[in-house]
Amino acid sequence: MIRIVKMTFEPQHIADFTTLFENRKEKIRNCEGCTSLTLLQDKNDNRIFFTYSYWQDESYLELYRNSALFDDTWKTVKQWFAAKAEAWSVNDLIKL
Repeated sequence: MIRIVKMTFEPQHIADFTTLFENRKEKIRNCEGCTSLTLLQDKNDNRIFFTYSYWQDESYLELYRNSALFDDTWKTVKQWFAAKAEAWSVNDLIKL
């Protein structure tokens, strides 16, 4: 299962977010069931970021979403948002 989260930040908090992500990415990647985590930035609007993560199944994503790591991270980053975050859970149907 793939989880895609779109976040738009206030310009003054872009560096705050990228620093936080750099400091926590390995902890997230090491969560049980997480097989991959990537951070993407929009080419035309540097305030927009996407996290793209692979999970063995939805139960592992829910374990992470109910963890202290997620709770602390989300409480921190959401105060930096310029727009409401959007999230999708999708199935990987065809691998290229």
